[in-house]
Amino acid sequence: MRERQRKIIHIDCDCFYAAVETRDNPSLHGKPVAVGGRPETRGVIATCNYEARRYGVRSAMASGQALRRCPGLILLPPRFEAYRAASRQIHAIYSDFTALIEPLSLDEAYLDVTDSPHHQGSATLMAEAIRARIKAEVGITASAGIAPNKFVAKIASDWNKPDGLFVVRPPEIDAFVAALPVGKLFGVGQVTAAKLNQLGAQTCADLRSWPLTELVRHFGKFGERLHALCRGIDDRPVRNDYPRRSLSVETTYVHDLADLAACAQALSPLIDDLQRRQQRDPDAGQPHKTFIKLRFNDFTHTTVECLCAKPDTEVWLRLLQQGWERQRKPVRLLGVGFRYEDEDKSASRQLALFEPAHAAHAA
Repeated sequence: MRERQRKIIHIDCDCFYAAVETRDNPSLHGKPVAVGGRPETRGVIATCNYEARRYGVRSAMASGQALRRCPGLILLPPRFEAYRAASRQIHAIYSDFTALIEPLSLDEAYLDVTDSPHHQGSATLMAEAIRARIKAEVGITASAGIAPNKFVAKIASDWNKPDGLFVVRPPEIDAFVAALPVGKLFGVGQVTAAKLNQLGAQTCADLRSWPLTELVRHFGKFGERLHALCRGIDDRPVRNDYPRRSLSVETTYVHDLADLAACAQALSPLIDDLQRRQQRDPDAGQPHKTFIKLRFNDFTHTTVECLCAKPDTEVWLRLLQQGWERQRKPVRLLGVGFRYEDEDKSASRQLALFEPAHAAHAA
C-alpha cells in the first residue's frame, strides 16, 4: 500500500530578533536595525532587518564591518528573554494545528499537518492562518513554505520572504529542485559548493547526471545524500523527540590569546561554565566525547575531540595543545564542549584517544 503523501509546513519568522526589537520600539520602524555584539568586543551580527540588508549587512558579519557598511545602523544588544517569550507564543499557535512540531530554533520550525483536520486539511490554508495569527498575536511577520518533504519546504519558505508563502506541490518538485543551485542543498557549504562547481555541477539538474558511485567517490557517504536531495528526495519525518546531541560554550576575546599559555589560562572559566550548564540542562544525557574548538586570528578554525565522558584538567589541556599546535597563531575564540551518545554508541570502530575532527576554514 502506498504511503500517504506528507504535508509539511516550514515556518521561518522574518528577521526575528530585529522584528521583536522593532515591535517593542515602534520608533525603529523603517530604520536599519541589527542585533548583535558591540564591535569593541569583536561582536557579530545575530540578525538584521531588511533595511540593514540593503547596505550589505548580513547575519554572522563582524559588527565593525556592518557599521562601516551602514554608518546609520542601529545596533542593539540581544534580549533573549523577550525572544524566548515571543517564541513560546509562536509555538503555542503551532500546537493549535498539529502536535508534530520540530523546532529548529526560537523562530523556525517544521510542522507535519498531514492528518490535521483544520481548514479541510489544506496545508496552504493552515499556513496562511498560522502566519496571520503570528502577525496579530505576536506582532511580527513570518514566511512559510509548503511541500511534501522537509527539504523542499525549507527552501520554499525562503522563496517569497519577507512575509510570504510559497507552495511546491508533488508534481512540481522535480522541476523546482532541478533549477536550484547546488549550494541550496542541505549540508553543502561554501567549500563543498565550490568543489561541485569546479567539477561542473552548478545546479541540481547538473548533479543528477552524476552516478551515485561518482558522488560517493568524491564526497564519501555524503554523496548518497547529495544523490537523493538533487532529485528532491527527503524521507525524514518531522520529529519532536530529538535528543540533545551536544553542549558547548565559547568566548570570542577582545584581545587575541597570544600563545598556548594564555589559552590554557582562559580554559578554566570555560570548563566551569560548561559544567554548570550541563548540571542544569534537563536534556543532557551521558557525554560520549569531549572537544575543544579554536579560531585563530586569521579566522581559520579547528576542532579536536576524544572519547571521554568525564575529562580532567589533563585531558582538556592535551586537547588544547593539539589544537593550538596545528596553527601556532594567536587565538580569537576558544570553545569547549561535549558530544552525547547517539549513532556512535553502536559504532564498531574504536576511535583513537585523540582523533582530530576535520579542521575547517572560515571565510
